This record gives sequence, structure tokens and C-alpha cells, in this order.
Amino acid sequence: MERDPYEVLGVARGSSDDEIKKAYRALAKKYHPDNFTDIDQRTRAEEKMKEINAAYERIQKGDTGTSSRGTYRGPNPGGTGIYATIRTCFNEHKIDEADALLDTVQVNERGAEWHYLKACVCAIRGWYYDAFNYANTACTMDPNNAEYRELYDNLNDRINRSTGTYRTATTDGDCDICTICQFLTCLNCACSMCCR
Repeated sequence: MERDPYEVLGVARGSSDDEIKKAYRALAKKYHPDNFTDIDQRTRAEEKMKEINAAYERIQKGDTGTSSRGTYRGPNPGGTGIYATIRTCFNEHKIDEADALLDTVQVNERGAEWHYLKACVCAIRGWYYDAFNYANTACTMDPNNAEYRELYDNLNDRINRSTGTYRTATTDGDCDICTICQFLTCLNCACSMCCR
């Protein structure tokens, strides 16, 4: 099982983004493989850097099993029927499985809990604007639900502080708009070289 990312970086849960970034940079500087000439030490440093990078990425994506400002821990256990199964998937870090189960729910049966759980999927994947829209719908459908409101508030805060973490929604072919743009840019370059 993966270590708690906050423990890896040596910061407390609920630390600010600046504190987390500072701890990450200090560890990256300390364990950078270029600092070591001995092959064994260098190998251990490379492994340590992988762990540090993974921990930092998990905190940035909000996939930390915690709830702190700007991060999201996922839904609480519970629920009924398919939603209980989906919440169990979150607790077991099976996000793709949770998302696939959500997609099996008929459109006319997608209530507040469905929108909330879909928002959780998007938030954990780092798709904060999409997550915000789903969370907003959940809160509109059930305005007194504290769990939905917590996610909405976290996402609202993250979007307001956003520094380029937006990830676009995917198209039906499961490729995002950025991928399409990259493909068209490459195609343009290839055509330019052929037409000379």
C-alpha cells in the first residue's frame, strides 16, 4: 500500500499549497540523483524521487484520502444500492470502476447523489471545472447536504486559485481537446514539410 503522501513530504495534513511546494522542492533538491556519485546511492535516490514525485502529484490531484483546503478525499462510505458500491470503489481507489458504474445509471435516474459522485470522479482526476459543474448540480438538487456542499466549496476555492490545472472533458472517443490540438499541430507540420 502506498504511504500517505503528506508523510512522504513531511508536511501536516491541511498544509497550505506553499508549504507543500516548499517541502517538495527541499526534498527534490536533497534526493536529486545528480547529487550522488555512488551507483547504489544514486539508485536509492532515484527510487526516493519517484516516491516524492508521486506523493506531490497525489496531493495536487486531491487523491490523498484526506480533506483539506484545495484537496478532496472522495465520498464518505455509505449510500444504498449501486451508490454504496460506487462509494466502496472510491475507498479502494478504483476510480475507473466507480466511473464505469456511474455510467450504467439511466439518465432519468441521475439524482443529486449521482452528480455528487461524478463530481468526485472528476475532482480526483484533476478535472476541476467539470467536477465543479457536477457538484453545483448536486447542491442545486439537494442544497442541505453537507457532503455535497463540502466538495462544492473545495472546488470553488481551487478554481478561484487555479494556476493552470484545468483538464478538459473528453470527447466520445475518449480523447481530450488538447490531444486533438496536438494532433492537428503535428499534421500541419507534416503537411508543411511535404509541400515544400
